[in-house]
Amino acid sequence: MQKLIAFSAVFCKSSFVSYSKIHKLPVRGAKKEEKEMANEYVIITDSGSDLSKEMAAEWGVKVVPLSYTMNDGEPIPGDQADLKEFYAALRAGGKATTSAANLEDFTKVIEEYAKEGTDVLYIGFSSGLSSTASTGRLACSELSEKYPDVKLYAVDTLCASLGQGMIVHIAVQQKKEGKTIDEVRDWLEANKLHLCHHFTVDDLFFLKRGGRVSAATAVVGSMLAIKPLLHVDNAGKLISIGKARGRKSSIEGLVKACEATVISPETQTMFISHGDCEDEANALAEMIKAKFNPVDVKVGCIGPVIGAHSGPGTLALFFLGSER
Repeated sequence: MQKLIAFSAVFCKSSFVSYSKIHKLPVRGAKKEEKEMANEYVIITDSGSDLSKEMAAEWGVKVVPLSYTMNDGEPIPGDQADLKEFYAALRAGGKATTSAANLEDFTKVIEEYAKEGTDVLYIGFSSGLSSTASTGRLACSELSEKYPDVKLYAVDTLCASLGQGMIVHIAVQQKKEGKTIDEVRDWLEANKLHLCHHFTVDDLFFLKRGGRVSAATAVVGSMLAIKPLLHVDNAGKLISIGKARGRKSSIEGLVKACEATVISPETQTMFISHGDCEDEANALAEMIKAKFNPVDVKVGCIGPVIGAHSGPGTLALFFLGSER
């Protein structure tokens, strides 16, 4: 019951005191002097979050780009991808591979702020899917020795795509409400396993390429129009939890998954990401709005980091729930 109260309180200002007690955070006015003395802080994430340039700019978030290659060509930073061209290439049989950001990339971005005395909260791509979060944490650790008076925090969200983007959005909102970097970091660590990810894909052969399903399953499933239902588990890994016959049923499965565990949907801003199937994503958004009446539903395109493995036609829904 305490978890239910805590989540409602995050999105309802009138419940601030209840939220503060549950998570042992100060109510407004407490430790005022400490807050006044605290450094300014910035929120950083990586392109595993699938934040659009518009979202990142609006929220004031710095995104460290992860790279991909197409057909063994030269590495392309994720923030330079033309997503229409990327998905067209995949549909034409192109093969994309991805790589995590290196230590130098993270160090350069984080040090820009640390040398100015600005604290940094890095919110990273699931360690169950990539080494990116570990690299970001290492950069924070090494730079902390050089800048001991600056707080450099790294959170492994165990999230991906706009699930990671959603938790970044929550952090941004909490920062706007005046919460300190420690308060935001602690909330993320305490609640990240309530960020639910539910996916369906249109083409099983992309999952086969990534080792998620066998070759036989991909062939038979495609012949029978079987669409897998997947989620990101507590270890941050993408696993299959069911299947549906046909695209319509798989999309309805996302709505049913939300209905099963969602907490106080009317207080949430939910997120949907898609692999170049915007019409279906918008249709799903309308279904979610009609059934759950959330504050908002934000829709975005899956970038190359995730799209290389999930393929065109992937559709994903993200929300806060009682469990993953």
